[in-house]
Amino acid sequence: MTTSEYFRVILYFLALFALAWPLGLYMARVYEGRPVFWDRLARPVERLVYRCCGISPEAEMDWKGYALAVLVANALGMLAVYGLERLQGLLPLNPLGLAGVPTGVALNTAISFASNTNWQAYAGESTMSFATQMLGLTVQNFLSAATGMAVLVALIRGLMRREVHHLGNFWVDCTRSVTHVLLPLSLILAVVLVAQGVPQTFRGTLSARLLAPATVDVPLLDASGAPVLDRTGQAVPRTEVVGEQSVALGPVASQEAIKQLGTNGGGFFNVNAAHPLENPTPFANFLEMLAILLIPAALCFTFGRMVGDMRQGLAVLAAMTVLLALFLFPCLLAEKAGNPRLAALGVDDVAVTAPLTAASPGGNMEGKEVRFGVVDSALWATATTAASNGSVNAMHDSFTPLGGLFPMLLMQLGEVVFGGVGSGLYGMLVFVVVAVFVAGLMVGRTPEYLGKKIEAYEMQMAALVILIPPFLVLGGTAVAVATGARAAIANPGAHGFSEILMPFPPWATTTAAPLPGLPPTGRITPLPGGWPCSLPATGSSCPPWPWPAPWPEKAHSGRRRHPGHPHAAFRGPARGRGSDRGGAHLHSRPGPGPRRRTPHARAITVKDIAMRAKPRSRPLFDPPLVRRAVFDAVRKLAPARQCETRSCLPSPWAVS
Repeated sequence: MTTSEYFRVILYFLALFALAWPLGLYMARVYEGRPVFWDRLARPVERLVYRCCGISPEAEMDWKGYALAVLVANALGMLAVYGLERLQGLLPLNPLGLAGVPTGVALNTAISFASNTNWQAYAGESTMSFATQMLGLTVQNFLSAATGMAVLVALIRGLMRREVHHLGNFWVDCTRSVTHVLLPLSLILAVVLVAQGVPQTFRGTLSARLLAPATVDVPLLDASGAPVLDRTGQAVPRTEVVGEQSVALGPVASQEAIKQLGTNGGGFFNVNAAHPLENPTPFANFLEMLAILLIPAALCFTFGRMVGDMRQGLAVLAAMTVLLALFLFPCLLAEKAGNPRLAALGVDDVAVTAPLTAASPGGNMEGKEVRFGVVDSALWATATTAASNGSVNAMHDSFTPLGGLFPMLLMQLGEVVFGGVGSGLYGMLVFVVVAVFVAGLMVGRTPEYLGKKIEAYEMQMAALVILIPPFLVLGGTAVAVATGARAAIANPGAHGFSEILMPFPPWATTTAAPLPGLPPTGRITPLPGGWPCSLPATGSSCPPWPWPAPWPEKAHSGRRRHPGHPHAAFRGPARGRGSDRGGAHLHSRPGPGPRRRTPHARAITVKDIAMRAKPRSRPLFDPPLVRRAVFDAVRKLAPARQCETRSCLPSPWAVS
């Protein structure tokens, strides 16, 4: 790599941190309800939204109300996008006269945009009308990004408050995320992109005269419009000179801005940011790369300010930056080393230290835009896969094996290196919880993070969040390979297996950057972009551990169960001392009423222990046993929370 290339990478990170610092502090003031300079324009719009929707901004929600609001908002958005796609042939703003989107592709797109995956199994300029692009996809880009930010803020409130009964108001957090953060940033970026040449118009197409007219063979048609056939039944060709090209236009800049800022990734054109009208200049490319990581980086400062300890936010930001650098520079070096297969053909594509020209940029230029080169393509590839964005300015399928390995690894990490807006930070906080817990065990202290004790329940939920993504990705890949996906890939061998693997990270990380060798509308891949994208995993807009305990009793880690009952595991913890001795023992009764005593007639003998180790045989599907086993499994997954009175025990869990 040359000095100028190193300088561009360093300049990118310096600009990122310089903009993320004030933006993070600004967002902290927004979510804390303190006045900001944008209030004069945003507050009237915010109050209008509250009045029209009947929202009380002073009312707060508990975790159940907050989670329900998240699901309702995104479900309505998904249905709206699906309806717009199906009915776009009857709606205005359709200058090309496009018909309704097929059912499978419409459902795929609606779910993937609702989950911030933005899996695109279609060519945008020839499939979606302007009404669908603006009212459906662009609005959903705002909503999905605001959902991730709102859920992060709810999690931060849960960490910073001593007693957590309410987490805020989702509708307020979501509205402020749009009016105070996403909308002004998108407006600024869209205006700059228009100045760089990105179109923003309702004009459908533009006819451009070719500098070098092309000669093509087309079928000869008769008076009725049917092709003329020869004696062999083949169409008779005729030569035609093509001197003009129809260039697709539309409201591109507005969608491009929120697509990058919201880490959505769904482009207006089929080739995404590699299209010259979606990403026309190196400066526009730099701004769009900057927008990918801007809000995820700024939220680290927001987290530090809201919890009252900026060191916590800086520590998380430093960890994310180091991890990104560890993936970025090997990818850069691998791509700059060129393709060794071309050396056998006498082609020298190895980058040198001498000044390079546009005709000889050096490195592996296959699948890359000459106006961007290797460095900007590799930097975009690592940034977009780290942030679950999924947009591309180069074809990942054309990267070298080592160069393509690092973006693929970033997708498999579970969206924690910056990650999506909101979801990336609370995904990283799961690993912080695990690290603090392990460190506390190593030094012999009670693990605590931000004044909250980390116990078995938190570790169980953190383990689930970490284990679910690889289970979904590897399991889905295994099923695809076993059910015939190998017959659909374009490249056999190891790279073909990568083409099968790449569509499945959207199941868990909402990062849709597949390799084009596997058809996105074929037999295997409608599933990754469809309903599995809405599964609650690390990349989805859900808090890591919001679920309540279905068995409200005190934590009983380390306590022994009563040994005298054959199903002691389904009982409450033994109260009092000497749970393994003869005599009277207290048992917690799962329901209102006094605790009962279970007297022991004699001491426990070796024969008793042997009998309990080998219980009586029961039917395989004994209903009482199955019911108790299910309740016990749920209780172990969600241990009890402190309950002041026994009357708070829900009746479905009152098992005698």
